[in-house]
Amino acid sequence: MKLQKDILRLLGRRDYQPLDKVGLSKALRIPPEERRKVRDALDALEKAGEIARVRKNFYVLPETADLVTGVVIVFSSGNARLVDEKGKHPELRISAANLGVAMHRDRVVARLIKRIRRARRGEEGSGFGEPEGEVIRILERANTTVVGTLRQTRGFFHVAPDDSRLVHDIYLREEASGALVRAQVGDKVVVRLDSWESPQVSPEGVLVECLGSATAPGVDMLSILRKHHLPVEFPAAVEREADAISEKLTDRDWRAREDYRGQPVVTIDPDDAKDFDDAIHVERLPEGGWELSVHIADVAHYVSRGTALDKEARSRGNSTYLVDRVIPMLPERLSNGICSLKPGVERLAFSAFLDFNAQGKLRGARFARTVISSIARLTYRQALAVLEGKLEGRTDLPREVPGSLPFSNPIVMERVRVAWELASVLRRNRFAAGSLDLDFPEVKVVLDGDGHPDRLQRVENDISHQLIEECMLAANEAVAASLKRSKTPVVYRVHEVPDPERLKEFREKAKAHGYKVGDLTLRREVEKLLRSIRGRPEEYLVKLDFLKSLKRATYDVRPLGHYGLAKVNYTHFTSPIRRYADLLVHRALAGEPPPKAGELGEAAVHISDTERRSAEAEKDSVQMKKMEFFERQLRGKGEKKPERFRAVVVDVRGHGLVVELPDALITGMIHVSMLPGDFYVFDELNACFRGRRTRRRFGLGAELDVVVNRVDSHKRQIDFALVED
Repeated sequence: MKLQKDILRLLGRRDYQPLDKVGLSKALRIPPEERRKVRDALDALEKAGEIARVRKNFYVLPETADLVTGVVIVFSSGNARLVDEKGKHPELRISAANLGVAMHRDRVVARLIKRIRRARRGEEGSGFGEPEGEVIRILERANTTVVGTLRQTRGFFHVAPDDSRLVHDIYLREEASGALVRAQVGDKVVVRLDSWESPQVSPEGVLVECLGSATAPGVDMLSILRKHHLPVEFPAAVEREADAISEKLTDRDWRAREDYRGQPVVTIDPDDAKDFDDAIHVERLPEGGWELSVHIADVAHYVSRGTALDKEARSRGNSTYLVDRVIPMLPERLSNGICSLKPGVERLAFSAFLDFNAQGKLRGARFARTVISSIARLTYRQALAVLEGKLEGRTDLPREVPGSLPFSNPIVMERVRVAWELASVLRRNRFAAGSLDLDFPEVKVVLDGDGHPDRLQRVENDISHQLIEECMLAANEAVAASLKRSKTPVVYRVHEVPDPERLKEFREKAKAHGYKVGDLTLRREVEKLLRSIRGRPEEYLVKLDFLKSLKRATYDVRPLGHYGLAKVNYTHFTSPIRRYADLLVHRALAGEPPPKAGELGEAAVHISDTERRSAEAEKDSVQMKKMEFFERQLRGKGEKKPERFRAVVVDVRGHGLVVELPDALITGMIHVSMLPGDFYVFDELNACFRGRRTRRRFGLGAELDVVVNRVDSHKRQIDFALVED
């Protein structure tokens, strides 16, 4: 590390002239026999984007040569953006012609070549706008293997990537054709990429795995596992360690723990949840206010640092939830068994006890390792029925599980209602303090017995979800504040202040939807905009665009705060079964010796990466099954007639209407040629189409009934046709 600092100091001097490795070694007075250290330090700094190479391998600081290091985000059009990882520079636009041999998510060095002049002069923000760049070097390939469909053209085998952002087909080398014996044209395959140096030739590779026919059951999800390099099995050593853990509690397990088995704690989770890592209890206090007990599975008791279990959990970083399966961070014996807070079973927990006054202000917090026994396992739907008082005659709610009191039990109902009393106050206070309303509904894809999508079920963020959310947020914030006060090294959950340029871009989009938008670098203006779109047809899409303009929440050893939640102190404490970050926080809170210098920072970067990988895989699996659902609609889904869907017009373009299906949370297009009974003319000023003869109007906010007309699963595009009685 000292050598790296010396190199950066030298390159930052005003009188520095670019030097190569030998010149740098001499300038730093490093003897020839130790120049390997200089080479290693230069390689590490270049990979980290701290320095860059120019003509004939001379080294400079990137900013002194108009160079930017970052990750390339490629779009299906072939154009791209370069995201500066360190946030020092605005994003660069990179045209397909200037992308060279860079592929989606590669880490590259790009040269700033010009700034794009805004199209219209005199408008707000006119002049020079978005900078443009050209990729000059690949630092690290994101895709060593590619998943796609095997094709054949003029005798040449090639693979069309599943990911439309990988815009080049991969040609299979002729000498490797023997590996194609098991694969047939149309199969899903995995190809390992060769080194690709010139954009004048297509990338090549070797077929390494045939996943099977693209239409075979399970192949679609298997392709996602391979694409995102998700592990399927646990190593034998990890399974052995898990099998060796006894489910029965011993005197050693009880040692120095507080006994809360008599406290009527409950869990509230989705219908199909298997692992329960949080339980709550809220008690009204005689003098006013509440005590909130948040009990979290004590995974750190069973998973010690440095064990095979710990190393594998760190490697995975988190659990991944695909449509048809879970890729757990911990073996099932722990995640669904020993650590899961099942009802009627004694479980070890790490607990946060938070004291709130009648206004919902935190008066005190303490943390302890405990033993608990949950009295009831509720689903969100059951908790909602309790809170809304809609229990009479309900046959649509899940049955109680063994060991659990019925959700209609008076004790259980009282616990849920008191918990919402506190949670509603905390939620009101949070938004009053500037927290942003970025909650999104979700759509769950329900599969049939063969793994095909049968229906789409919209899941709202109702008060049952909000109840648990507020309790978990309160615990996470209290833990972060405590660890920060004690200066304990730990990973924080951070969400940095957004880039003003990105907010400016979003502002223009919002104005195009007809909204009056102020300076979005001011939180009150963001809150005002979010309030103004609430309940509008385009709310989901506008919110989604806003979310894209924000920085991604990550993990960091610095307490940088959380922009979205408007919290100065925040970390993740409440889900150690499925997030390694929480396990690290539990160890810090328990007073375990901190990791060696640098290890915590490396872990924060790694688990931020695995979280992004899992999020992309989860999104891919949902989108893939949604596409299959609409394809089945197109095929008539057996003997069933295609369904009608409620659609809302959210944008109007020259070639048709962009519609959103609120119950499926998916967008598609109704081409102008599919509008009935007239010839329709595009009215750009009023954002609508008007019939020449009938003067009928289709514009923003119009609610329509549609059926599926065309599906392009590769591009993830759906065309709809208007249906009228």
